[in-house]
Amino acid sequence: MRAAASTPTGNTALSPGPSGQEARAAAAGDGPEAGLILLSKVTKRFPKMSTPALDGVDLAIRRGSFFTIVGPSGVGKSTLLRVLAGLTKPDSGQVSVFGEPPAEASRRKHLGWVPQSPALLPWRSVLDNVKLPLQLNRRAECQPRDPETILGLLGLSDAMDRLPAQLSGGMRQRVAIARAFSFAPPVLLMDEPFGALDEITREHVAHLLLDLWQAERPTVVFVTHSVTEAVVLSDQVSVMRQGKLGQPVDIALPRPRPEGIEDSEAFHELERELRALLREAFAATAR
Repeated sequence: MRAAASTPTGNTALSPGPSGQEARAAAAGDGPEAGLILLSKVTKRFPKMSTPALDGVDLAIRRGSFFTIVGPSGVGKSTLLRVLAGLTKPDSGQVSVFGEPPAEASRRKHLGWVPQSPALLPWRSVLDNVKLPLQLNRRAECQPRDPETILGLLGLSDAMDRLPAQLSGGMRQRVAIARAFSFAPPVLLMDEPFGALDEITREHVAHLLLDLWQAERPTVVFVTHSVTEAVVLSDQVSVMRQGKLGQPVDIALPRPRPEGIEDSEAFHELERELRALLREAFAATAR
């Protein structure tokens, strides 16, 4: 995977408005949980499933970090994201997003969601799709960014007037990312957003995402099947198995990630560690 350039995009590119850190601090308040996304003993069961989708999950994610979850299909990764988004209510346990219940964080536009498929409205142009979150809830407390600037940073300046059907898969996914960044949410939840892309395209789009994240530093919770992608992007990676989340692995690599970081021995060692944990998770799923 292509690593991020050594010089990140500057914060001024997404201004006016307060910096990402200032906006997040203002939105979260000063309580003891204001700097963390917290899950405590979260359990969720679905009918006709022999095991819980989430089984007593504990998790703490620091503000401004990039946290990634990897694991086999069907172990609860997407369910965990939906619980964080307030789209699925757990059967038991506690969830807070910087001191707020997920449903309240969503209502106040403190959460951005990037699903597996772009989910663009086919009758709206690229620019109008990116503007959509800003138009749906004008009273929400958020710090909107200029949609045209964001599209430019993602290489879509020449596509603003096109309809989704006129775009490639990679371009549509970039529009979905731009839409999530348009209202500068403190938290971005990303559910395998590059899964349908070919390898070269997903490397390019992941690189652009990392540039945007480096500029704004929202807290990202990211789901992927790619170990290499997880190491390139993340501060911490946790392997999930059958409703349980493993101890996070710290990705102790420099930020911004320099060119060629994926060829370093430190990078390969982290890949080996995560692949070993994934093999254990696959073995547990197969039993």
